[in-house]
Amino acid sequence: MSASPNSLRAQASGAMPRLHPGAGFAVGDETALVELQSIAKSFGPVEAIKNVSLKLRRGRVHTLLGENGAGKSTLMKILAGVHEPTKGKLFLRGQHVTFSCPSDAQAAGISIIYQELSLAANLSVAENIFAGHEPRRLGIVDFRSLYQRAQDLLDDLGIDIDVHTPVARLSMARRQLVEIAKGLSRNAELVIMDEPTSSLSDREAEVLFNIVGKLKARGAAVVYISHRMDEIMRISDDISVMRDGEYICTHDKNETTIGALINLMVGREMSDVYPRRATPLDTAQPALLEVRNLTIEGKFHDVGFAVRPGEIVGFFGLIGAGRSDVMSALFGLGRPQGQIVMNGKPLRLRSPESAISAGIAFVTEDRKHEGLVLMHSIAHNVTMASFERKGSRFGILNSRFEERETRDAIARMKIRAAGPHQAVGNLSGGNQQKVVFSKWLALKPRVLILDEPTRGVDVGAKFEIYRVMRELAGAGTAIILVSSELPEALAMSDRLVVMREKRVVKEFETAGLTQEAVMSYATGAVQA
Repeated sequence: MSASPNSLRAQASGAMPRLHPGAGFAVGDETALVELQSIAKSFGPVEAIKNVSLKLRRGRVHTLLGENGAGKSTLMKILAGVHEPTKGKLFLRGQHVTFSCPSDAQAAGISIIYQELSLAANLSVAENIFAGHEPRRLGIVDFRSLYQRAQDLLDDLGIDIDVHTPVARLSMARRQLVEIAKGLSRNAELVIMDEPTSSLSDREAEVLFNIVGKLKARGAAVVYISHRMDEIMRISDDISVMRDGEYICTHDKNETTIGALINLMVGREMSDVYPRRATPLDTAQPALLEVRNLTIEGKFHDVGFAVRPGEIVGFFGLIGAGRSDVMSALFGLGRPQGQIVMNGKPLRLRSPESAISAGIAFVTEDRKHEGLVLMHSIAHNVTMASFERKGSRFGILNSRFEERETRDAIARMKIRAAGPHQAVGNLSGGNQQKVVFSKWLALKPRVLILDEPTRGVDVGAKFEIYRVMRELAGAGTAIILVSSELPEALAMSDRLVVMREKRVVKEFETAGLTQEAVMSYATGAVQA
């Protein structure tokens, strides 16, 4: 008979978690805290995971690496009690356990921090952190204790956020930090982190890495999922590779290389992650889009730049620099002062519809809430922005148009899906992002704005996105790329605009440009 989670661990109800050594078990103990034996999971006829076995040890960071759709998140949801395995067994501290719901896993000492945020925007930071296990007094939430415990936790983690602030007022990056604190608000022996740095700046990522170090010192086991190879090599102890739902291998971090891991992950050699421009940029062409002295008080000030047909202009800056707000204004969201000029003619962008009519498309950084309708099919999402212009008569959708456009998009972007009518919410993050791209490409935009287009996307999917970017630029589309990954911004951009404190501080040609030079302006070490 399986042991119940509650018999394995007494939940420290209301206890204030502290990240320091001494959590009731030996640091460095090589006995596996968790062991997965021959785990398989099917959703109807689809096999998401096939015969996966892993050991997770105390005091070590075990990175799970694989392309989107490889089965990593499904495997972690089994550990977190979201899914029950179709086959196989899960052992915790040597005892066979089964989890029928997430609360079972939480009671057993397993905490998961999801890539996609699960915060209530109308509640305060403190209320979100302790949602579902609020400190109570006589059956009533003790708000004084709740806010104090939340502040103590953030102080302990090194996160500088006022716990009284409504989450709606926080940036995406700071919401991610709150999500991390929420996941650590329970005493946990196994902490699962799914793409925790996807929205974080380098500075905020350092806060996370310090947290991971404290968890290791405390003796917790950490499962880390990320597509950022440099950070994986920095913080991992063990690295396991999955591909197409199957376990491939596990390596000690010190016994492998980034190149070897990428080849294992994608099943083929990738000599260059960043595809090169096929033809030289014609710098004699006049600008297609010009931005002059653009300002929205409190969001950004006096922003100016230009982008030519076929050019990729990158935007880089630390979190809060104002990049995304500028992009939103270019898509008709906001009432900026200044001028936006297309082909020498001023544009009045009063709404996203007016921007779309002008030939501007916008892939936002928040695909779940702003880019997709998750419950709808791939076909409905791909044709969402274009069917009124291209695929309907008298407001009635042409089903042949929808089918043709969707199948073309699946082939062009190499979307892994059961077919055009699969719900987008059932796709992996990388394939969802490809659907967002496809939605806008169906309009054949003149200007394409990409705000963190590869956030949470694996190396293979990134390559497909980069390939399409090069293809579009080669056909004359002007592209504006916002990226927090500096190597990506440098490799894919022809020019790079650096913002700091809501202003443009420097514009570079990227040929021969170093990361150090960019960061010196982004951080203020060198003044404009």
